Amino acid sequence: MKIIITKQKSENLAQKMASLNIFDKDIEEKFVRAHGRGGQKVNKTSVCVHLKHLPSGIEVKCQKSRSQAANRFFARRNLVAKIENMRTDIISQETKRIAKIRRQKRRRSARAKAKVLATKRKNSDKKNARRYHPAPDEMT
Repeated sequence: MKIIITKQKSENLAQKMASLNIFDKDIEEKFVRAHGRGGQKVNKTSVCVHLKHLPSGIEVKCQKSRSQAANRFFARRNLVAKIENMRTDIISQETKRIAKIRRQKRRRSARAKAKVLATKRKNSDKKNARRYHPAPDEMT
């Protein structure tokens, strides 16, 4: 089974890399010997692609196919996906943090305040009832 990467797919990947500011000069690429299925061909050639994005430190290894060119494409695609997920995760964490601060600073409505104070009063009465109250004749 031969895996064919179309020109359209490689162009889409290049556009996505450019939009995320991922440049080839920032990627360190190594080819290592694969392991697993594939027989003697895998043992003789270095088809496993190992990419490291230097600015972020993200590493990706790919040996999906017996073709080095296909593995280069798949490794780059995986690297782009990881970097994109990392960036969107950072943005969503920041959004969550801002929303949390907004909730904390938001003023409560009068009904909500009354409800909270009623609960506090009820708990206070409960605790006061548990407290030891000496009889007046025991105080002396």
